[in-house]
Amino acid sequence: MKVAVLGATGRMGMAITRLIAASADMTLSGAAAEPGHPRLGQDAGSIAGAGALGVAVTAAAAQAVAGADVVIDFTTVAATGANLDACVQARCALVMGTTGLGAEQQRLLEQASRAIPVVYGRNMSVGVLVLTELARVATRLLGREADIEILEAHHRDKVDAPSGTALQLGEAVAGELGHRLEDLAVHDRFATRVPRRPGSIGFSSVRAGRIVGDHEVLFALDEEVLRLEHRALDRATFARGAVRAARWVAGKPPRLYDMGDVLGLPATRT
Repeated sequence: MKVAVLGATGRMGMAITRLIAASADMTLSGAAAEPGHPRLGQDAGSIAGAGALGVAVTAAAAQAVAGADVVIDFTTVAATGANLDACVQARCALVMGTTGLGAEQQRLLEQASRAIPVVYGRNMSVGVLVLTELARVATRLLGREADIEILEAHHRDKVDAPSGTALQLGEAVAGELGHRLEDLAVHDRFATRVPRRPGSIGFSSVRAGRIVGDHEVLFALDEEVLRLEHRALDRATFARGAVRAARWVAGKPPRLYDMGDVLGLPATRT
């Protein structure tokens, strides 16, 4: 299977490149980074510490995806439209892990999925999928009586907050309560300065050090507190999920899929 990596010089891109280089059934066919990146033109495998793979990093997404069976995209919101266009033109499957997508990017993603198969996951970790399901169960049993808070922590360079995973968890909880997340979410208590609104879902974000990704869903009742927590120890867990999704989506019909589909849980929307 020929795989192209968009965002090849980033933390996730390098982790994915290392897994592709070590696999027996995949080859790296293309690699891209943002225009002006100092490592453009260098070998993507050497950048990732996987040894030379004979694939130079380009700034042109269309060039990187040409001839690929599957593209794995961990870039930025600003690059989403151009990357989707390149994949649709090349008629290759796409695994996208870019977080922080707005309404317009979501629309473009859904539009592209009518032409090519797309797996979109704000977190590709199997453990996070399990956490999401546990949060649904806890909400079903406790959510009407508990105060619910979602806490997340990431490295100092992550720019979007709350994280995509925190929003995924919030959507799961809100769905179990029969509401949309935007109707319940509270992101800034400093500005409101009012008592906690019953039924609301609070969010807290930390950006510090090199934290890979910590997420917790807290259910606080008057007499007890339940904490559901997931801690990522290495980005390899997300990279492995993305590579697993790439193997799965190759040859699938055009549609917008998620990690629940990849793991054989089609009823689980992530």
